[in-house]
Amino acid sequence: MTQKSEHANPNKNRTPRHRAREFALQGLYQWLLNNEEVRAIELHIRQAHGFDKADAEHFDALLYGTVKQAPELRTGLAPLIDRDISALSPVEHAALLIGAYELRNHLEIPYKVVINEAVELTKSFGGIDGHKYVNGVLDKYAASARETEVNAGRKS
Repeated sequence: MTQKSEHANPNKNRTPRHRAREFALQGLYQWLLNNEEVRAIELHIRQAHGFDKADAEHFDALLYGTVKQAPELRTGLAPLIDRDISALSPVEHAALLIGAYELRNHLEIPYKVVINEAVELTKSFGGIDGHKYVNGVLDKYAASARETEVNAGRKS
């Protein structure tokens, strides 16, 4: 019998979409560290405690889409970061990939929500100031990925 893992922040009130992002971050972390097959990671994550409360469709889109587009996402992020992407912590790396993926592929989600969600993921799972770094990089990424939306938000 396998024991289900507990969430890092069990008292926080989380939406199904946020939970999907948390599980996708965990899956990407595993993929970055171990280079495991995505399907095996997905099956493992689906057994985790609380997965039944996550938006499974969004989880699948994030996990599979981010891995598939990782080379392009990294290329887009590279000029915005101050070090080689391999020097980032796996949590920051995964949060940046998820944020960049959502900014490029989920235009129905406002860019400020995408950035905030990536920041919250990094606060929950990352180092002390990692969320500030993720916020700055994704803010710059959004300016090019969603130029019209960002400019409209700045004029308001």
